[in-house]
Amino acid sequence: MTLCREVNLGGKRIIIETGKLARQAGGAVTVRCDDTIVLVTAVMSKKPREGVDFLPLSCDYIEKTFAAGKIPGGFFKREGRPSEHEVLTSRFIDRPIRPLFPENFHYEIQVIATVLSAGPETEPDTLAMIGASAALMLSDAPFMGPIGGVRVARVNGELKCNPSLSETDISDIELIVAATRDAVVMVEGEANEVPEKDILAAIQFAHRAILPLLDVQEEFQKACGKPKIVLSNTPSDSSRMAEEICQKFGRDLEQALRIPEKQKRSHSVGQVKESVLAAFVAAEDEASKKALVESGFEELHYNAMRKMVLEERHRVDGRGYEDVRSISCEVGILPRAHGSALFTRGETQALVTTTLGTGEDEQIIDALLEEKTKRFMLHYNFPPFSVGEVKRLGSPGRREIGHGNLAERSLKRMIPSEESFPYTVRIVSEILESNGSSSMATVCGATLSLMDAGVRIQDPVAGIAMGLVKEGNRVAILSDILGDEDHLGDMDFKVAGTSKGVTALQMDIKIAGISEEILSQALDQARRGRLHILGKMIQAIALPKPELSPYAPRMTMIKIPKDMIGALIGTGGKNIRGIIEETGAKVDVEDDGSVKIFAINEEAMRKAVEKVEASTAVPELGKIYTGKVAKITDFGAFVTILPNTDGLLHISQIDYQRVNRVEDVLKEGDEVQVKVIRIEPSGKVALSRRDTMPAPEGWTPPPEGEGQRRDRGPRDRDRGGFRDRDRRASGGRDRRPSRF
Repeated sequence: MTLCREVNLGGKRIIIETGKLARQAGGAVTVRCDDTIVLVTAVMSKKPREGVDFLPLSCDYIEKTFAAGKIPGGFFKREGRPSEHEVLTSRFIDRPIRPLFPENFHYEIQVIATVLSAGPETEPDTLAMIGASAALMLSDAPFMGPIGGVRVARVNGELKCNPSLSETDISDIELIVAATRDAVVMVEGEANEVPEKDILAAIQFAHRAILPLLDVQEEFQKACGKPKIVLSNTPSDSSRMAEEICQKFGRDLEQALRIPEKQKRSHSVGQVKESVLAAFVAAEDEASKKALVESGFEELHYNAMRKMVLEERHRVDGRGYEDVRSISCEVGILPRAHGSALFTRGETQALVTTTLGTGEDEQIIDALLEEKTKRFMLHYNFPPFSVGEVKRLGSPGRREIGHGNLAERSLKRMIPSEESFPYTVRIVSEILESNGSSSMATVCGATLSLMDAGVRIQDPVAGIAMGLVKEGNRVAILSDILGDEDHLGDMDFKVAGTSKGVTALQMDIKIAGISEEILSQALDQARRGRLHILGKMIQAIALPKPELSPYAPRMTMIKIPKDMIGALIGTGGKNIRGIIEETGAKVDVEDDGSVKIFAINEEAMRKAVEKVEASTAVPELGKIYTGKVAKITDFGAFVTILPNTDGLLHISQIDYQRVNRVEDVLKEGDEVQVKVIRIEPSGKVALSRRDTMPAPEGWTPPPEGEGQRRDRGPRDRDRGGFRDRDRRASGGRDRRPSRF
């Protein structure tokens, strides 16, 4: 059956429909807002996947170019590998729904969100999130939803739900929030140094806005949802096995978990696991027995760590709940990099570099609706040696893209504007060691490397990852979590910001959600940890270096009138190419008349600036120029005083003495000093060489215009000093060169 319902979200209609498209999928809906339409399907496999101890869930977000009335570029003319935006949106969909499946549920689930139509002012990502939940509610998968997702922005001090793209561009808070009816399950967003209380208010505002979306999904499930499957496997089998293992090896595991160093702890835990397998699995046992024992051991590992944290208030490495690991900061460690830093926090280490480039280095992004450029980039790399593993190197995965994007959003509002710092900035973070929160180590290292490069950031930014262990009413909020605390805990909450406020945050929950009270406590505790880390960072470098690296390109920016852009570029780009070839500098010209000049040294910069200014200059009355004789006539010479301006040096203005032939004094190509003595309304320029020379003793200037009349020959009677002979011969047409 076909069902269609509407929800008002931020003053816009959200239309959710099922039963019309993709009817053979387990669940399928379309979600529409204005002209943006997303089709979302959910399908579950017929049988569980054997030999896995995780939820085999895949979420894919796909933007079809036909949605925006475009044909893909490239040779094959079809969509290729997912863009970074598609990867990030796929993660947005996955993260809030993954915790809402039963434990030990190992059926494969595939959620696909396809953008069918893209309007210019509505982002499809939150529509895809809503659709994913609705499709799962309609399917036979045991999804414990529904959830809703919404974007919230604060524009001019007012919180807005489901804002337009133009509104988010001017907002100081932008969050994507996913929630169930009772709790928040995911937060992702950025802010402009906003206090924690304002972030919490925005999350609460989003949670209230989500509730009508949940009502519609529950109505859909009651009306046409498929019966949910009944799981045959129960967690009691692995729980009983965990109890048996605990009786024999519980004390050994507890001792292994108290080893502070990650590698030693992992090795000891691995030895305990091998002993467990040797004791409980015989050679003739089936693979299912080994899987059950491994599952029981993991459950024991999970419970033992959480018990230690909640009952003994003892973390894996011995720290208190709010303690931050030891921090070491170094800058300038790579001599040829424009900026570099090594940030070490416990067993997590990031080597971060900053490279400055020109406008030619900006990243071109062929987005669904438009092509745009990006002048600030942060790339995150996670090589396998950072965790002591051997893996095949390949292109960045979803995790690397997501971590890099979070760090980039943490810093991008602190980068100086293009007007004051017109460089392209690329940061690269190489994770050399990892034991928790490498993305936040990237934020800290990136701040240090930017300041080492001399980039005058608005404020230093630090980041910290918060964890949670919750059993009933017992709650432990952990600062600066380790990898084990992330893996075995209930929350990964990353908060980045300055001393003034939050710049970015990302929260993932592994349980059904957390209350606003816990969220508020986590934000306050994160702030205290962030300020502690900032204090350590400014001990290494308190302010950006006053000078750029000697290996960084030199830059300046000048403004020229828009109508002089063509003069600077020249016919077919001849003039600007000549400047680049002669000086070695890069010259970028913007449509608004901004000219960015990049050079390898100050001398090349000076020459390039002089030539750009000369190319766009206009003659000034009374100013003396050094020009080049371009053409000689019988009545004077045309002299190029500026790259695009010639003036007439009349024969009477060449010298104080009478000059019978111009060739007696000047020839083409000569450099000569001349003074601008007249600029006519038409733009024609009259020059004088005589006025740049000392007058002979006893010489008195003739009356106005008299000198030119006295020196003129019978063939040239232009009273203004310009010829009129050719004009009369051509019937009034002026045959002078068009450049004059």
